Amino acid sequence: MLGVKMAPVAEAQADGLEVLETREWLDSLDYVLAKGGPERAGRLLQQLSLHARRAAGVNLPFSATTPYQNTIPSVQQPPFPGSQEMERRIKSLVRWNALAMVVRANKIQEGIGGHISTYASAATLYEVAFNHFLRAGGAGGDQDIVYFQGHAAPGIYARAYLEGRIPKHKLENFRRELKPGGGLSSYPHPWLMPDFWEFPTVSMGLGPIQAIYQARFMRYLENRGLKSTRGGKVWAFLGDGEMDEPESLGSITLASRERLDNLIFVVNCNLQRLDGPVRGNGKIIQELEAIFRGAGWNVIKVIWGSDWDSLIRNDRDGLLVRRMGEITDGQYQKFFVESGAYFRQTFFGTDPRLLHMVEHLSDEQLTRMRLGGHDPIKVHAAYKAAVEHQGSPTIILAKTIKGYGLGEAGEGKNITHQQKKLNDEELWMFRSRFGIPIPDNELHDAPFYRPADDSPEITYMQERRKQLGGYLPERKVRSKPIPPLSPSHFEEFYKGTEGREASTTMVFVRLLAKLLRDPEIGKLIVPIIPDEARTFGMEALFRQVGIYSSVGQLYEPVDMDTLLYYKEALNGQILEEGITEAGSVCSFIAAGTAYATHGINTIPFFIYYSMFGFQRIGDLIWAAADMRVRGFLIGGTAGRTTLAGEGLQHQDGHSHVLALSVPNLLAYDPAFAYEIAVIIEDGIRRMYVEEEPIFYYLTVTNEPLPMPSMPEGSEVRNGILQGLYRFKPAQSREGRLRAQLLGSGTILYEALKAQQILQDNYQVDADVWSVTSYKRLYNEANECERWNRLHPLATPHVPYVTQCLKNAPGVFVAASDYMKVLPESIAQWIPGPLVALGTDGFGRSEDRATLRNFFEVDAKHIVLATLQALAREGAIGREQVEKAIRELAIDPEKTNPVLA
Repeated sequence: MLGVKMAPVAEAQADGLEVLETREWLDSLDYVLAKGGPERAGRLLQQLSLHARRAAGVNLPFSATTPYQNTIPSVQQPPFPGSQEMERRIKSLVRWNALAMVVRANKIQEGIGGHISTYASAATLYEVAFNHFLRAGGAGGDQDIVYFQGHAAPGIYARAYLEGRIPKHKLENFRRELKPGGGLSSYPHPWLMPDFWEFPTVSMGLGPIQAIYQARFMRYLENRGLKSTRGGKVWAFLGDGEMDEPESLGSITLASRERLDNLIFVVNCNLQRLDGPVRGNGKIIQELEAIFRGAGWNVIKVIWGSDWDSLIRNDRDGLLVRRMGEITDGQYQKFFVESGAYFRQTFFGTDPRLLHMVEHLSDEQLTRMRLGGHDPIKVHAAYKAAVEHQGSPTIILAKTIKGYGLGEAGEGKNITHQQKKLNDEELWMFRSRFGIPIPDNELHDAPFYRPADDSPEITYMQERRKQLGGYLPERKVRSKPIPPLSPSHFEEFYKGTEGREASTTMVFVRLLAKLLRDPEIGKLIVPIIPDEARTFGMEALFRQVGIYSSVGQLYEPVDMDTLLYYKEALNGQILEEGITEAGSVCSFIAAGTAYATHGINTIPFFIYYSMFGFQRIGDLIWAAADMRVRGFLIGGTAGRTTLAGEGLQHQDGHSHVLALSVPNLLAYDPAFAYEIAVIIEDGIRRMYVEEEPIFYYLTVTNEPLPMPSMPEGSEVRNGILQGLYRFKPAQSREGRLRAQLLGSGTILYEALKAQQILQDNYQVDADVWSVTSYKRLYNEANECERWNRLHPLATPHVPYVTQCLKNAPGVFVAASDYMKVLPESIAQWIPGPLVALGTDGFGRSEDRATLRNFFEVDAKHIVLATLQALAREGAIGREQVEKAIRELAIDPEKTNPVLA
């Protein structure tokens, strides 16, 4: 009867029947596994699930995660190929020297910083990789590309010290690079250590996203025939806390969509970030598994060490695995710092059957039960499965303890990330735990220790690296300089457009198309676009060189019957990245560092909305600078007033100001076609012929304007590159007032209009100067100032901008489509007071003329600024300025655009 509770006897019988049925199904599945293997069992389970859904509407609850246990069961582990004991001793030596490096540095200089705990938790992950997997190239295959976790840098230095690659005095100068003999940088910095580090990483998510696009770029090179396929892998060693960065997860579907089985993420899941647990009330490994499995990655979990194998094998009813999955990461941290008795009571004590499983283990044995990330057998099995996996990228989630081995000094505690110092007792405990042969009377100074070159440890590690092709990390520039380009590529742009209008974007695209046709360097050019090719007028390149696709084109484009249809191809040259500036600049970085990473001089041109460059992806541009990237960033639709109608979010008035902060970046704001041609020609020469560690930022606009021919004289070419030249001299007449107008980009055309108005209406003769690069002028002037300061008895150096303007009469007015601070940056070297006009403030949705009036950078405001400057000098009366305000229809009560 409904609602009547089943009798106890009947209930017991039903439970017994269910247990019997479950056992029969499990035995049947075991039989299928034994006879048909895992693949057959998997197909059978899929068929059963489908049948249950169709026949009875049984819907299994969705789960993106697997049980909280190792992905690779112990019975499937391959034999460990090396000497576990020897590798344990080497790992202990690396641990000690890494710890000693940070401790010594902070004894010498309070607060110098450094990290002990990250490498302490990741030592096994790195050592297994170094001894058995990370290939340094050679005849047997490609070099593996490795993004090391930045906070683990002391461990990487310590290993290089044992290998004989870093001398002892450099370890003594950790984080003190300016000491005699040099030192070691805090984190991986190729700019500071150009023969050692390849990629700058810390915990900002820049390593993961770069690794993804690096793996894709490897396939791009292979599919285009620029590089042979020889099995290289891209490894990214990451922290679980770092995975919260948007850049860490933002592009993971690209990796699975492109089937990048050359990509391996290794996430050190020590459950802690700086202040506390990564997921105190959850489980970071399960969370990341769900994310990456859902994105199509191969996920390998390495949670439990070999000490747990027998317990898991005997867990026939799944009680232990269920208990493992119930406990939060915050509680697991508590287990790491408590006694074995606490672990027994709190973990196993919830069920008598669980207690029975560990009754043969002492409390001390329970305390020493290793996690998977500290077990070389488990780590090796995961790595081997990852490198052999095909069809998708792999992520390895390895559970570890932060500060492993530090004991009371911070193992597993929330303070461990900031641990920099150990007292003598803590050093003694660490030394003794890992068997480092340093006597007690020397421990206070935390000395470095390296066995003799012929010791078993050094011999073993050197042999392992020899078998894998050499040392890592190591940065080598393997490319050869390209031959100088033919001037014929650029000559047409010197002639101008003979009255026809063209935007500087159109000029750039025309030049790019010509370079792509060059038989020598055309194949090396990598155009990169974040879904804006048609905005920039680049659709003609679709047919010319094609859009790269790892599978070609599996569909018929809707515009197939048009001339400029959307053409994807396996050997396509354009990287059309979609709406991702961060991903696009990662492709730019991969292409711009290929001269070192792959020995191929690829030349990237990344064109994008300038507003979405330095403001949006400044960290990655800074990383590019650190990596000594080469190539051209092209800021399209640049300037605050050139992008009509778009408004605040899209109008850029500050990218050139932000570009001032990047030391090895050359930034130009050209106005004319010939300026663009001169800059790009010189940039290719400097970067790829002379191999300078620089890269370029050029701003271009979509405003059609007549392009003049290049003025005669060698000083023009030099002035374009130096940042300033006189474009149009005044029709100077005796007795007339004089002025100097400085313009850049499209605002140079406003200066030319102002020149005419001043001449015709106000009897002022003005020279017009083209400022192609305020940054170049600023840097060169500061270099002169520095030289003069350091050489007080020598003939002073005169800044280029001062040399150009020293004999220029009259007042100085500079107008820019960028913030006033940009022209003001050179004011002190101009021989007279400078009036700067710029576009400080938020953008607006309007047409160009209205915007320039609003921001007060159009011709009439340049005229007014010139007259006001003349009045300040006493050359004209103030009433003349007042009269000009009325004549020019300027509203003196208009709200300041900075505040509007």
